[in-house]
Amino acid sequence: MRGPLRRIRALPLRSRLALLVATAVAVAVAAVAAACWFVTKAQLERQLDDSLRNSTAIDKTYVQGLLNACAGTAARPPTSPTSYRVQIIATTGEPCAAPPLTAAFPTTAEDLAVAGGERESVLHTVTDRDGRDLRVYTYPIRLAGPGPAAVNTLAVSVARPVSEVDNPLSSLAWVLLLVSGVGVIGAGAAGLWIARSGLRPVDELTEAVEHVARTEDLTVRIPVEGEDEIARLSRSFNSMTASLATSRDRQSQLIADAGHELRTPLTSLRTNIELLVRSDETGRAIPTDDRRALMTSVKAQMTELASLIGDLQELARPDAAQPGPLQVVALHDITRTALRRAGLRGPELRITEELAPWYVRAEPGALERAVVNVLDNAVKFSPPGGTVDVTLHRGELTVRDHGPGIPAEELPHVFERFWRSPSARQLPGSGLGLSIVARTVQQAGGEITLRPADGGGTEAAIRLPGAPQPPPGSERAFAGVDGDDDGGGGPSGQPPPYAGLT
Repeated sequence: MRGPLRRIRALPLRSRLALLVATAVAVAVAAVAAACWFVTKAQLERQLDDSLRNSTAIDKTYVQGLLNACAGTAARPPTSPTSYRVQIIATTGEPCAAPPLTAAFPTTAEDLAVAGGERESVLHTVTDRDGRDLRVYTYPIRLAGPGPAAVNTLAVSVARPVSEVDNPLSSLAWVLLLVSGVGVIGAGAAGLWIARSGLRPVDELTEAVEHVARTEDLTVRIPVEGEDEIARLSRSFNSMTASLATSRDRQSQLIADAGHELRTPLTSLRTNIELLVRSDETGRAIPTDDRRALMTSVKAQMTELASLIGDLQELARPDAAQPGPLQVVALHDITRTALRRAGLRGPELRITEELAPWYVRAEPGALERAVVNVLDNAVKFSPPGGTVDVTLHRGELTVRDHGPGIPAEELPHVFERFWRSPSARQLPGSGLGLSIVARTVQQAGGEITLRPADGGGTEAAIRLPGAPQPPPGSERAFAGVDGDDDGGGGPSGQPPPYAGLT
């Protein structure tokens, strides 16, 4: 059994579909043909039996004449009024048949029982001396009269050949066999045609996949027709190749942009190091102030390279597209930590904060990095001695600086990778910070926007949905940001951070 199945599985898909259709049609046609043959057989046999039972209407005069012919009192047997073979059976078991008298067919014990009055009638099949099967119906008949007619009770057997049923059935069987064969062959051809037509989109898809694998050409698209499964598969393939093409373009762009961004600090770093090396090789000392400036520049360039490489690693992490384990974290605490780090980077700035408790579901490390990046941008673009205002209220964290601001035509580009405003190209940075922030906020289910602030500067707004419940052990956070348990709500009598949340 495994051998044929293995050979079938080795066939092409269209051949297997055609074979399946032909097999299904063959089984259906065979079932219908068999049912037709058996129903016809039963109907013909019933008609034959009914015709034999109706033969009781044979005239008694004919039976009497046949009995006289058998007894020798008549010159010849009477002419049969029907097409049946008729014979008379006496209680002695001797048959009297006509025509001719020698054409008697065998009698059975059942026939004698009818002749003896023990049974009313009997219907059975016998074989005559020529080997032909006969269907026989035997029933009693009463005759009165002298001589042979003195036998009061006799049995009349009426027979018809079974070939009257077998011959039409044989012809019907050949007709059904011929029709079934033609139907199966036609079904196989139709199945092959249907398989070829139905699998044509699959062939196109296969050719497209092979073309992509051979040439890496992701611009291939398959025409989509209809709304069936093949059309869905074609649309999915087109979407997949489009996504792959976009991903490859982004990857190429990322590599090109990263190379461009790395080239500038590397060139400057190499120049400074070459100056230091040349000074050592020639013995010509660099003035102390110039040497200190060179070392400061080298340190700044190395810091910029480290920051750029860190941002690239963040973007290239395998799990960057998927958020890590989400936890219920205090956004106000994360913001305070980020504010302390930002204060170290801009000690000459004044940072004001107004943070109401707010809990969110996010990856703690990624969320803290995002807030730090936003604050770093505000510190970077703030003028010396300026102010950075940080506010957290009902899930919206706003960071506002008082710098030169961002032109309206540049706002749509601020979250693109490696994009930097022309006015900021002289400042340190890689242009990746805000793109990392946008991705982190989106993974936490929120959104970030940058907009011009009233009175100058730029305002960054991060909106994050609140967590359904505070983390364990954070009950005291409701008392106030500064830890003063006043027994009420939030700071300055504000309601608890979860009031009204669902």
